[in-house]
Amino acid sequence: MEITIPIYQPSLTGNEKKYVNECIDSTWISSKGSFISKFEQEFSSYIGCKFGSAVSNGTVAIHLAMLALGIGEGDEVIVPTLTYIASVNAIAYVGATPIFVDSLPNTWQMDPEDVAKKITAKTKAILAVHLYGHPCDMDALSKLCKLHDLFLIEDCAEAIGSCYAGKKVGSFGDISTFSFFGNKTMTTGEGGMVLSNNETLHERINHFKGQGLAKHRQYWHDVIGYNYRMTNICAAIGLAQFEQLQTFIDKKLQVVAWYKKYLQHSFLSFHEQDQQVLHTYWMFSVLVPDSKLRDPLRDHLALAGIETRPLFYPVHTMPMYNKNFQHIPVAENLGWRGINLPSYPGLSEEQVKYVCDTILTFKA
Repeated sequence: MEITIPIYQPSLTGNEKKYVNECIDSTWISSKGSFISKFEQEFSSYIGCKFGSAVSNGTVAIHLAMLALGIGEGDEVIVPTLTYIASVNAIAYVGATPIFVDSLPNTWQMDPEDVAKKITAKTKAILAVHLYGHPCDMDALSKLCKLHDLFLIEDCAEAIGSCYAGKKVGSFGDISTFSFFGNKTMTTGEGGMVLSNNETLHERINHFKGQGLAKHRQYWHDVIGYNYRMTNICAAIGLAQFEQLQTFIDKKLQVVAWYKKYLQHSFLSFHEQDQQVLHTYWMFSVLVPDSKLRDPLRDHLALAGIETRPLFYPVHTMPMYNKNFQHIPVAENLGWRGINLPSYPGLSEEQVKYVCDTILTFKA
């Protein structure tokens, strides 16, 4: 059956067209223009950071974080195995080694106790991934970083607007990264942002993202750099999206409330919210009681025109990262049992009820 309820779709009902047309009229359509600096300033201020650097996507944002911090060959970076592959690939890009840690069974976030066990003399940083919009335990991770003199990097791709103890995620680390891909809470089409409160790190990020161009000598390059810049058109879309961000978050939380209402007596368990956080639910995710039920349930929903996704597969199980066998039990259990349901702000209560009613007709 043709998909009638997609897993995600952006809402482009604000000033997106107006601002893009302004870019076209001005002819500033590439990596210079007023929308870039305005987007950087407004977004970084919202998160609570002094400096923001707009980039071409969320993956390069993490790569730039690694480069700016000087992470490379011989270094280890601790990262959750239950994450999107980009979090780990960026570690490999710089020649460092990802060290995988397990998840907490209640929040699904990286387990600080497992992090503590995995710290060695080679550990350079902890990469905290706020999975599916729920913040990590930032008190515990921050204490570990201070105790062992480690860098703290936050991957906030899925957690725009989420809060831990009243502070926005992205404001805790030495560097934080964001993604504005089309399926994120707010989008620029393709795009990302790197934030920091450290001016030197900010300057290093800008240096690397702009082909390594020297600051005071035209067309002189003093490092191997990258073309990781955001275009003015993407920034224009991003600024229009940012103006609607709180509306998007509020609508997503309403979608979550509808799911919990209509699935409260189902066989599924939910990705719940810890008490001291604001979980913005990038995806509304559920667990089936037995991993053998997941794919049949997804097939059942697909036949009804409802698109779903599996939870991320633990990265340590993938061919390029499984050379040494590891059993990471909680992440594996979550990874095999989890499903993302349609979660975009434009969903109506009627559509959510249709998804839920379809789930309730599933026969195992």
